Amino acid sequence: MLVKKRFSKIPTFVNEAQKMDPLTADLYLCETSELLFGKKTAWKPDGQLQNHILIYCTKGEAELILAADHVILRQEQYCIIPKGFTFEMITRQIEPSVFITCQFNGSKSNILEQDFTVVRDLVPSISNRVANRKMLFDEIFSNLSRGYLNANMHYINFTFAHLLATFVFASKTSEDIEVEENPVIQQTIRFMEQNIDKKLSLKEIADEVGYSFTYLSTIFRKETNYSPLSYFSHLKITKSCEYLDQTKLKIKQIAFMLGYSDPYYFSKDFQKKMGVSPRNYRNRMKG
Repeated sequence: MLVKKRFSKIPTFVNEAQKMDPLTADLYLCETSELLFGKKTAWKPDGQLQNHILIYCTKGEAELILAADHVILRQEQYCIIPKGFTFEMITRQIEPSVFITCQFNGSKSNILEQDFTVVRDLVPSISNRVANRKMLFDEIFSNLSRGYLNANMHYINFTFAHLLATFVFASKTSEDIEVEENPVIQQTIRFMEQNIDKKLSLKEIADEVGYSFTYLSTIFRKETNYSPLSYFSHLKITKSCEYLDQTKLKIKQIAFMLGYSDPYYFSKDFQKKMGVSPRNYRNRMKG
């Protein structure tokens, strides 16, 4: 069972006008919905995404399948999937599950992909709550019912930009940092980020934080849904996206800079996690 509790799709002619409007061309909303799922319900949008999509779980949970990754998306967690990708969601035994989605686009929206790439946003944030998100969603839905005059669309898109910022920059705002964050997890991630150019073993990571690799793996997976080495691999792929987007480095150079001894293995790992090859990803970003 899948029920659209609330749904609004911006007409094509309005989106075309938003593309030309200097106030909205950089970032504009295309569609938003609040979806109610029964247990074991599948949702798979047709074809490749034409817009980026924000998916925010407000109740329940679902398995999110994207390329080779299977991640559980739980209450108060979110992900943002870039356009050009395909995905599927399957709810679990919890009923009901509720998700709010926003599809968006814009001439500068790709610049944000270093902050909401598939990899990064599928790793659930430990500190991703902002109290006024629900209010911002309600404000957007309410104003969409008032029509598509320029002034109203400007207000809607500025409100959406504020909403999107509460997700993209959630872990970077002091108001969002929870006291109970696990310092071991934070230390582990910092060590990974500082050694992104190396090939670390699980033992090396565990030794750095002073725990056995068995215990570290258990608590790390509990917090992030990923094993330490899988998370480290995701960080490498995320960094490679930045290099592909922002530099003219050759793919094999990027592979070596990120600690891959074999460029072929890097390309294979990138394809597995991102659903496209590094070359096609770079070409898509140029497009």
